[in-house]
Amino acid sequence: MLRFDPFSDLESMTKSLLGTETGTARVPRFMPMDLYKVDDHYVLHADLPGVDPGTVDVSVDNGTLTLTAHRSAPSEENVQWIASERFSGTFRRQLSLGDGVDPDRISASYENGVLSVTIPLAARAKPRRIEVSSLGTGEHRTIEAGPASDTA
Repeated sequence: MLRFDPFSDLESMTKSLLGTETGTARVPRFMPMDLYKVDDHYVLHADLPGVDPGTVDVSVDNGTLTLTAHRSAPSEENVQWIASERFSGTFRRQLSLGDGVDPDRISASYENGVLSVTIPLAARAKPRRIEVSSLGTGEHRTIEAGPASDTA
């Protein structure tokens, strides 16, 4: 009697996609990162443990920020592996930048396995104050420009 098990196919597919099947190459699948905004810039932190700083590359081309790094595979010979879970190879992550950032002022540093990228806002994207005058009274008031708020 055949037993129907839809999860075995799903498990097999998952192992194939994640590279956890025995005998497959250990290839990095992702580069975990955090991205947040502070005042007039964005900050990106990407985890790259064990990566040689000389292999880290940050580039901007046509509105796309590309982070690339390479971790070499261990080259020990005559080794009998008991567990081999660390990825080796090239890590790559691409982010689409909006019009509100200044790509010429992006800076990056790499320390303790963490790549930090600072992405400044463009001057035109920063909030600014606009003087509003009333034609009849000669009064002036200041309106602060900023992100729109939702009111229901």
